[in-house]
Amino acid sequence: MAEKSHSLDQRTFKNLSRLYIVALSTIAISVIISQFFIRKHLRNQQSDARVINIAGRQRMLSQKLAKEVFSLTTEIDSIKKIALKAQIKNTLELWELSHNSLQKGNDSLGLPGKNSDVIKRKFEKINPVFDTIYKSIESILDKADKQGYSNFIPIIKEKEGAFLLQMDDIVNQYDVEANKKVDWLFQLEFVLMVVTLLILLAEFLFIFWPTAKSIRATLTKLISAEKLAKKMAFDADQLSMAREKSVKELKAFSRAMDQTLLSARILPNGTILHIGNKFSRFFKYSKSKGTFLWDVLSTVENERTQIQDIILKNKQTGWQGEVKATSPEGSDLWLEMAIVPYNPTQEKSELLIIASDITEKKIAQLEIDKLRQKSFDEEMNQQKIISKKIIENQEKEQSRIAKDVHDGIGQMLTGLKFNLESINPDDIEKTKLKVNQLKEQTSDIIKGVRTATFNLMPSELSDHGLVPALSKLTKELSRLTGKNILFLNKTNFDLRLDSLTEINIYRITQEAINNAIKYAESSHILLSVSHSETILSIVIDDNGKGFDTKEKKEGIGGMGLTFMKERIQFINGRLFLSSEKEKGTRVTLNIPIHSKN
Repeated sequence: MAEKSHSLDQRTFKNLSRLYIVALSTIAISVIISQFFIRKHLRNQQSDARVINIAGRQRMLSQKLAKEVFSLTTEIDSIKKIALKAQIKNTLELWELSHNSLQKGNDSLGLPGKNSDVIKRKFEKINPVFDTIYKSIESILDKADKQGYSNFIPIIKEKEGAFLLQMDDIVNQYDVEANKKVDWLFQLEFVLMVVTLLILLAEFLFIFWPTAKSIRATLTKLISAEKLAKKMAFDADQLSMAREKSVKELKAFSRAMDQTLLSARILPNGTILHIGNKFSRFFKYSKSKGTFLWDVLSTVENERTQIQDIILKNKQTGWQGEVKATSPEGSDLWLEMAIVPYNPTQEKSELLIIASDITEKKIAQLEIDKLRQKSFDEEMNQQKIISKKIIENQEKEQSRIAKDVHDGIGQMLTGLKFNLESINPDDIEKTKLKVNQLKEQTSDIIKGVRTATFNLMPSELSDHGLVPALSKLTKELSRLTGKNILFLNKTNFDLRLDSLTEINIYRITQEAINNAIKYAESSHILLSVSHSETILSIVIDDNGKGFDTKEKKEGIGGMGLTFMKERIQFINGRLFLSSEKEKGTRVTLNIPIHSKN
């Protein structure tokens, strides 16, 4: 009977599901069709608006042509006349293009070229006027003097008014036809709304209302089921007679657990009530009244205290975790132990202890933790060494900058001061020579300051981005060192990246080029940039003496490569180093692209 009712409920649910799917699908289809028709006619309206705009512009262009032609006839300056002719020619070409596009269509102007018969007849009427004006203006442009203009000016004056009137008529006709389309769209929208409302009404009458009735029937069945459940609860009291049988089965299960698991039953204060045979053998326990469990599990005072605290603190809520124990022979043991509170009777509460030996697993885990800590300590020591080297390098860089300023700019400023003090205003000739020397010294000082500031932070990097900064870097280094350093942007990369990404890329590239200049003894260096949708690639090639890359991998060659790797890892990029002795070196940087905006 229950299976039959369940099958009936499933069929009802499937029928309701199908009805709801049909209802929702019908509404969706009607909405899609409505949107299709409305969007189609809205697109037509957009093209109609464009047509009316272009047609209205034709009037303005004809007036502009007439005004420019009349200005041409009165212009005396030959240069202005040439410019005015060029302006008339451009206006005339646009006027002709728009006129032809209104009749035949033009995709670039958004003109469909689908005119009604009325508009076609109006264009047939205006075309002779248009051709007459067009040819007259062309003839004027071909003439070189005012005497050649006199035959065509009256024609233009006569035909312009007719063109404007007929063009007004065409624009008005376009407007009338566009309004008719809008009215038709309103009617279509009203029809679609009525159809949608009818669909909703039909779904209410044939789907939703019957569904509501079915739900009411289901609720009635649930109420009946509740009454039945109360009767079943009464019948459950009769099952208490089977409890004794279950108790016997539980005792049999308890005996089996004693033989296979480390199990025990204790009072909430820790006194042992029963301990399994396997537990007894494991800890060599001789049964005696009043023994506490923690005294059995360990011979070490600290471990006993810890186990006692765990049991007493969790006797109400239970607990599960790892416990350190010690066998009677003094061996270290680890137990995965669970404490489960339960009430065998209403007046009595006990704790069930279930444990398993995890000593081997724990020893292996502790060994792994030691190795992990050792590895972590080694990594931290390595990081400290790198940090120390970075700080030393920064101090060296600051010392170098101070020395450059003192030895270079400072000495030049001192020389400038002495030259200024040695000027004798009474000796004009020597004063002129001194002034020229001061100009040269000032230029040298400016050049030195620019070089120092460029090495610190190029303004192009923050103002214009990575590519302009790298381009200037190659030019400045080529000028300062005399090396042939070239820059090539293969894929016209011009995106802005995150500021930290850009400065790290710039510093890595600067380090690679400086290495090629200082150590590789190269005469030609090529810096090339290329990119795809997701990767920016920067390659630095030189024709220097090269080196053995295996020595670099083993840590030989200073901290420059280490700093480059640290920076490239910071921006989630990759660095590849390829070199052979006497065959040059290639450094490749691959950086994921995440644009600044």
